[in-house]
Amino acid sequence: MTAAPVSKTTRCRWWWALWGLMAVLAVGIAGYAVPPYLTGNSADSNVPTDPDVAAHYLFLGVHAVFAGLALIIGSLQFVTRLRVTRPKLHRVLGRVYMISIVIASVAAVFLAAVTLGGFALQVAFYMLAVAWLYTLTMAYRCIRRGEVQLHRIWMIRNYALTFAAVTLRIYLLLGLQLKPPSTSLEFDAIYTASGWASILGNVLVAEYFIIQRTLAPLARRRQRQESAPAATPVAAGQGDQGVFQK
Repeated sequence: MTAAPVSKTTRCRWWWALWGLMAVLAVGIAGYAVPPYLTGNSADSNVPTDPDVAAHYLFLGVHAVFAGLALIIGSLQFVTRLRVTRPKLHRVLGRVYMISIVIASVAAVFLAAVTLGGFALQVAFYMLAVAWLYTLTMAYRCIRRGEVQLHRIWMIRNYALTFAAVTLRIYLLLGLQLKPPSTSLEFDAIYTASGWASILGNVLVAEYFIIQRTLAPLARRRQRQESAPAATPVAAGQGDQGVFQK
C-alpha cells in the first residue's frame, strides 16, 4: 500500500532535479551568451562575424538577447505552482516569451543566411527558425481555443527547440575536448554536427517526455473513464448474487 506514494514522491523528486538542472543551464548559457553583445564591439562576439556584413554583429546581439530571455522565462513556465497560483503572471510571461521567440527567430533567419559554418549548418539553422515559429504558432492557436493540454504539448516542443542553444554548446564543448589531437577535424565540422545533434536530440527528448508525462496518463485516464460505466452493472449483479447465495 505504501509503494505507490513512494514511487510518486520519487518521480516528483526526479522531476524537480531535472527542472533545476535545466533552469541552471538556461540561466548559465543566457548569462554567457548575452554580455558580449552589450558592449557594441564586434570583437567580443562569441561567434565569428563576417566583416563584409555590417549587420552581422547586430543580429547576433538581437538573437542572443531575446533567445536568452526566452530560455529563462521558458523554464519558469513549466512550474505547475506558478501556473496554478499566479495565472496572470503565467500569461504575462507567456506573452513576453512569445514576443522574444518571434524576434529571435527572425534574427535567426538572417544569421542562417550569413553563417560562416557552411551549407549544412545553414540548413540546420533555417529548419530551427521555421520549427521555432511553427510550434509557437500552434501553441498560441491551441490556447486561444481553450485546448490547454494541446497548448502544453506544443510548448514543450517549442521550448525543446529553444533549449537547443544549451545543448549546442554542450555538444560543441564535448566535441572539442574529445577530438583526438591527431585528427584533422576542424571546428566548423564539430560546430555543424553539434548544431544538428542539438536540434534532433532535443526533438526526440521532447517527444519522449510528451508521451511519458502527457499522452500516456491521458490515455490511462480515458481508458478508466470508458471502462467504469460498463463495469458498474456487472459489479452490481455480482454483488446481488453473492447476497442471495449467503
